[in-house]
Amino acid sequence: MKKQVNTGLMRSFIVSLVCLLFCCNIFAQEKNGNKKFNVLAFFTAKEDQAHISFVHEANQWFPAMGRKYHYTYDTTSNWDNLNIVFLSRYQVVIFLDTRPEDAKQRAAFEKYMEDGGGWMGFHFSAFALTPSDFPQNWDWYHNHFLGSGSYASNTWRPTSAALRVENKSHPVTKNVPATFTAASNEWYRWENDLRKNPDINILASIDSSSFPLGTGPKPSEIWHSGYYPVVWTNKNYKMIYCNMGHNDIDYENKTNKTLSSTFSSKEQNKLIIDGLLWLGGVKRK
Repeated sequence: MKKQVNTGLMRSFIVSLVCLLFCCNIFAQEKNGNKKFNVLAFFTAKEDQAHISFVHEANQWFPAMGRKYHYTYDTTSNWDNLNIVFLSRYQVVIFLDTRPEDAKQRAAFEKYMEDGGGWMGFHFSAFALTPSDFPQNWDWYHNHFLGSGSYASNTWRPTSAALRVENKSHPVTKNVPATFTAASNEWYRWENDLRKNPDINILASIDSSSFPLGTGPKPSEIWHSGYYPVVWTNKNYKMIYCNMGHNDIDYENKTNKTLSSTFSSKEQNKLIIDGLLWLGGVKRK
């Protein structure tokens, strides 16, 4: 009988010790800035091979970074999951290549952001052009939230560019050089001048050393001057938009082979991961 009592006490002690060590480990992680958070990435990955290529890359890169920086990464191509109940599981939402089109999905996203949710958007997620398959029919998103308005033009072919950091004190950009080389991309120009919007904090833009940017063949696809923001936040929300997310593709030979990688720039990768950690509430030293 005495032996059974001692065995029971020992088991209780071991369970208590394991729980204590687990709690201490969690406390240590949070103290060191490794607090876990959950990320949900939405994507469509249809039609444009450049966007599909980026989505496939992103869905490999982000979970790999999650193992290193202590966040979970889930993906879905079902935009009906953009609802209040489903989103309540996640601290950060990513739009990899498109935006929601359904009114209920849009309303749920607006509420999620108004309630303090985090959002990171890439490249085509900000696209809007009337007339097109993606018209500017969501004023809150394009003019208020993003601030950019409609798409105006782009460079071609996808090429790398030198980016200039506009705000070196921001958590997203403080760990990257004042200028750095971004991965190849199709760069967008926007309808609205973001510099005139007091709610927008431009973090990075095309550096003048990049000009001429693009190779054509159309003259309009080669930029020779101008101001082009590519990474920014809206001060009223936990959000960050990055214009990156369009790989170079072998369209000419009809192979659809990927010719570049969005995650080939070490500095750009650091900006993206620091942006995600900032949205997730993790402080980086």
